[in-house]
Amino acid sequence: MNILVTGAAGFIGAGLVMKLLCGAPARIIGFDSVNDYYDVSLKEYRLAQIEAIAKQHSGSEWEFIKGNLADKALVLRIFENYRPDVVINLAAQAGVRYSIDHPDAYIESNLIGFYNIIEACRRCPVEHLVYASSSSVYGTNKKVPYSTEDKVDNPVSLYAATKKSDELLAHAYSKLYNIPCTGLRFFTVYGPAGRPDMAYFGFTDKLRQDKSIQIFNYGNCLRDFTYIDDIVEGVVRVMQRPPEKANGEDGLPIPPYRLYNIGNNHPENLMDFVQILSEELVRAKVLPVDFDINAHMELVPMQPGDVPVTYADTSELERDFGFKPSTGLREGLRRFAEWYKDYYKI
Repeated sequence: MNILVTGAAGFIGAGLVMKLLCGAPARIIGFDSVNDYYDVSLKEYRLAQIEAIAKQHSGSEWEFIKGNLADKALVLRIFENYRPDVVINLAAQAGVRYSIDHPDAYIESNLIGFYNIIEACRRCPVEHLVYASSSSVYGTNKKVPYSTEDKVDNPVSLYAATKKSDELLAHAYSKLYNIPCTGLRFFTVYGPAGRPDMAYFGFTDKLRQDKSIQIFNYGNCLRDFTYIDDIVEGVVRVMQRPPEKANGEDGLPIPPYRLYNIGNNHPENLMDFVQILSEELVRAKVLPVDFDINAHMELVPMQPGDVPVTYADTSELERDFGFKPSTGLREGLRRFAEWYKDYYKI
């Protein structure tokens, strides 16, 4: 099987590639621009980990291509040369707040880049396109937990709008060209080798420098934190079972299209999260044993584009794949703290 993973140097992408390399023999093609949205050395670290695992598991092949999804000619060449059976599109410009000041990056990557991928899937038919969406599409929906059946027509950030647009594009192409597509709405992914722009990573950097951290909405936030290994396991299970193709009464294809939430189904209070993070950083000796977290917190108003609650309804994922994320927050943050200490040689 030929598997194309875009965003292969990213947090989820690298974790997925390493999981696939340890599984059934396959040819895995990684694609990533390795841009400088955050520290490139962290992306290079992930790619080095992939190379090391690829050497240990000689049953699978690993190839990496550096390029931009917005380069349509390059994307088409990759599809024509490698003829992927499964495409997992994880490449995207992430971050809610960054989208306020850098909108062009989101249009280029999340709209033009995604269009190039799905158009290539049309020209070089694939068995399954799996793509990353986001819990951000739910905006300020009052009903919780969030269900994929909920109406999500009121995004509160450009990032969310681009992710909802990807879902609409996928549905249209699925209907028009009978392309099996599955969108995955990820909920606040965290863990070792994660993104430095995420709260838990940024908080750690600042606390280590004895700086204060800003707690938005005065701490009145709930987040459905989902550990990276649970996200990767969910993607692997979903990619193996594309939506079935079938025709309707009119003889035309019923879109082989599905959406799933992948979240922990257990939102945590932001203040509790910060407390647990600080305790695990002390345990890992990243912070001193007498560290006072309360003296390093600044309570501030909600930021534009943020939402007070994220909470995943994972019943469909459980029903169709017998899987539900289960890693507890303390366990996940402990693994992150231990990785952080080793990576930064503290």
